[in-house]
Amino acid sequence: MSFLHLENKNFLVTGVANKKSVAFHIGKILQEEGANVLYSVRSEERKKTVEKLMAPAPVYVCDVEHEEEIKNLQKEVSGKIDTLHGLVHSVAFANYADGLKPFHETSKKDFLQSVDITCYSLIRLTDAFKDMFYPRASVVTVSISTTRMAAENYGYMAPAKAALDSSLCFLAKSFSAFSKVRFNSVNAGLLKTSASAGIPGYIDSYLHAEELTLRKEALTTQEVANCATFLLSECSSGINAQGIVLDAGMSVNYFDKDIVHKSQRLE
Repeated sequence: MSFLHLENKNFLVTGVANKKSVAFHIGKILQEEGANVLYSVRSEERKKTVEKLMAPAPVYVCDVEHEEEIKNLQKEVSGKIDTLHGLVHSVAFANYADGLKPFHETSKKDFLQSVDITCYSLIRLTDAFKDMFYPRASVVTVSISTTRMAAENYGYMAPAKAALDSSLCFLAKSFSAFSKVRFNSVNAGLLKTSASAGIPGYIDSYLHAEELTLRKEALTTQEVANCATFLLSECSSGINAQGIVLDAGMSVNYFDKDIVHKSQRLE
């Protein structure tokens, strides 16, 4: 028997795009553990791709920018299962189509859209499924290792993720009035994903972050998925309203002597 005890439990995983997605790896682990996994994606085109990847699991379409689609998702899922033991929220967006701009030039439209998709969608999804949640269900979202670092190429996505991080404690508190549902996040360092590939200059940041890790090896998507799956299980029952940072030690290693020497051209 598995340590995680996920057999025959029901999970909804949102945000799978391809095999590089954090959500893909989480879903695969859940399926391997014997869980019943359902998936939600943004478009019909994406559905066709994910159905091939995650077969025979059901895949539904839900663009979280549209509240009626969230309601429809709840109806479709409730027609398939009665109880939801966990929800994975792996949805985020920032519009980089116009290239990098100074943060103070961020448009209202782009900023609010990012917060809507990245943060508010978690609030709406959990509200929509509140009556389906198992009393001790677990909700896990995917965030970033820190929102207190002004990475210029990440731009206004960081404030959107900060809003997501903050919302966890409020969701945990409000749900505690009628359940023991938990809300946590995996706060990952830089990863190789298709979403990150759309960030201008990301590869340079990724390689720099890899050098800064204590092990000199970048964080892997699988490592993030492993932590998320643990948080979905009742083995993590004492963890609530928390963000678990996964950065392979990067945050304590900014003054690594080799990195300092390189920056000062003292090699």
